[in-house]
Amino acid sequence: MTLARTRIRSKERDSIIQSLKAGVAPRSGIQHIQVGRVNEIEAIDKDIDRIAQGGSAFRLIIGEYGSGKTFFLSVIRAIALEKQLVSVNADLSPDRRIHASSGQARNLYSELMRNMATRTKPQGNALTAIVERFVNHSKQTATEAGVSGASVINERLSSLAEHVGGYDFAKVIEAYWRGHENSNDELMSNAIRWLRAEFSTKTDARKALGVRDIISDTSFYSNLKILSLLVTQAGYKGLLVGLDEMVNLYKLSSTRARMSNYEQILSILNDCLQGTAEHMGFLLGGTPEFLLDTRRGLYSYEALQSRLAENSFAQRAGVIDYSSPTLHLANLTPEEVYILLQNIRRVFASGDETRNLVPDEALEAFLNHCNNTIGDAYFRTPRNTIREFAGMLSVLDQNRNLKWEDLIDSVSIPDDNPSDMPDVEDSTDNLANFTL
Repeated sequence: MTLARTRIRSKERDSIIQSLKAGVAPRSGIQHIQVGRVNEIEAIDKDIDRIAQGGSAFRLIIGEYGSGKTFFLSVIRAIALEKQLVSVNADLSPDRRIHASSGQARNLYSELMRNMATRTKPQGNALTAIVERFVNHSKQTATEAGVSGASVINERLSSLAEHVGGYDFAKVIEAYWRGHENSNDELMSNAIRWLRAEFSTKTDARKALGVRDIISDTSFYSNLKILSLLVTQAGYKGLLVGLDEMVNLYKLSSTRARMSNYEQILSILNDCLQGTAEHMGFLLGGTPEFLLDTRRGLYSYEALQSRLAENSFAQRAGVIDYSSPTLHLANLTPEEVYILLQNIRRVFASGDETRNLVPDEALEAFLNHCNNTIGDAYFRTPRNTIREFAGMLSVLDQNRNLKWEDLIDSVSIPDDNPSDMPDVEDSTDNLANFTL
């Protein structure tokens, strides 16, 4: 991704700085700081094109804690939005899983719906706008064809009703359309609540919308597939689902719960690789142990291990197969980390290089300090390096009388080490928020 040499708006600047200082990936303005990962981005870009053409994609994004998985997923999400895809994303947690029996899968679905984004609504909460666009798109098609809007909408909804769980899904969209035609805000609101999986009982849903079922733990994946059809009928190119912090599944203490979630991953993987899913892609972010551990990770499930194993021919040749379902993020080079620090410096200067807080010598001195403090981890897992550098620039920005030379030696850069994480046997709900 090419860095645009333009001025950065104050709101965007502050948002990026706040995110970097907190060690999380910024929601907007990510193009101002992105470096490296060229081959990986090109590979996923091809996946996005395939989704837009009616195909499907599945990728595991594997990297160490702090290596930039979430940042990478944010870059891919921005590319997908530019190519007219709809994006939904969420982090897994102890109360959000892809398979469950106590509401955790429904919680995850609700979080995905809250984070639904389009090019015009990149910050999320785009579900209402998408349903509205579906209705307006259908009415426009009806006008051009010289038929009634109801006939076009019913025809499109009938195609949704053919899928598992699609009948009630279609009835809810129909209810929204009726509310739209009759200016019934309550009916439209109830339809959106159902689509967000906010109805917890079938009785409430039946009273509000006249449907027999709700989005529950058992219908998590099937409703995502129906959703991908809805967004394409609304005029978008497809649906990209991003799930991060997959290590939460690895940390489940119950073997049965882990295996049930891994079976759901296998089902999604098979659908995507066999081409039975349409206009849909999945990006799952996880750590190496989540994938490779043969006792608790995905490799503990034989069917997944055989499908996700690395290409042996690529290994022997010493190259990377970027078409593999598993994509291991390459380390940033020291040169790329240097460019990253330049980009962060430029954000602080709002894109005006005459306002840089520190000279190039400060960047070199900072990296030398990092190298002497934590070794090559400063570019293998650069999150803490970025966070400390942003913190140093913030101090200089607020205290112009200070000198960067006096600050660098006082910076302490902790090393992201998975061995410092809580024990997997007794920590299912005490995960650190490793997000950059």
